[in-house]
Amino acid sequence: MSANLSYTTLDLRAAADHVYILTLSRVEAANAINTQMARELLGFFKQLDQEHSDLRCLVVTGAGNKAFCAGGDLKERSTMSPEDWFAQHKLMEQTIVAMLECPVPILAAVNGAAFGGGCELALACDFIYAAATAKFALTETRLGIIPGAGGTQTLPRAVGTRRAIELICAATPFGADEACAWGLVNRVMPPERLLENVLSTASTIAANAPLAVAQAKKSVRVGTQMDVHHGLQFAIEAYNRLVDTADRQEGVRAFIEKRSPVFNGR
Repeated sequence: MSANLSYTTLDLRAAADHVYILTLSRVEAANAINTQMARELLGFFKQLDQEHSDLRCLVVTGAGNKAFCAGGDLKERSTMSPEDWFAQHKLMEQTIVAMLECPVPILAAVNGAAFGGGCELALACDFIYAAATAKFALTETRLGIIPGAGGTQTLPRAVGTRRAIELICAATPFGADEACAWGLVNRVMPPERLLENVLSTASTIAANAPLAVAQAKKSVRVGTQMDVHHGLQFAIEAYNRLVDTADRQEGVRAFIEKRSPVFNGR
């Protein structure tokens, strides 16, 4: 699929079989989130199932080589009334929820600065690969606010409560290696190899049974919010939903026949 011309702040393209790249594309503003981008992000994630039924893995990255996303566009926000600010922020609140509930795995390729809402956007992805030059920060307390796009919830789940309170309250930037050591980032790599490695992992995921991948993601996302016994029950129910699928039958058959399976999501 080529770039979707209905977007003015995003670029969407097919990168491999069943793998798309969604690029935040406001290079002149360090890919900061303005009202238009917030509206387009929400529209994309809300319509993902209907508009892109062949999608099995999504990569989110930033245009250029300096920024993944600098957060909210403060130049635009400086002219907003409180009512306009609330309305814009509601778009991002809904976007983060849609990302967390998305059945398709979302991989962040953080190619540069991921500050404020940009860091929160990366945290809403299922996991993160980062360029060695990437920087992260939740800088909101310097602006008289707090992370409002999920960061107070997603960051402690990634790095632990004590570390998250330090990072949020101090608003101190930190590098990719630190982010990896703390559990926020899965892998760090040279900038020139970032997209190649992310797409390799995305293609591996997309080649697996899509119903199984969706149920696995849901089991982890939902189950880890429960106690272990209820989480186990939830996971068993998710497992049982797959037993009678054509993909499960194809997977076993391909294993016996010593060939690669061909999954159709049924």
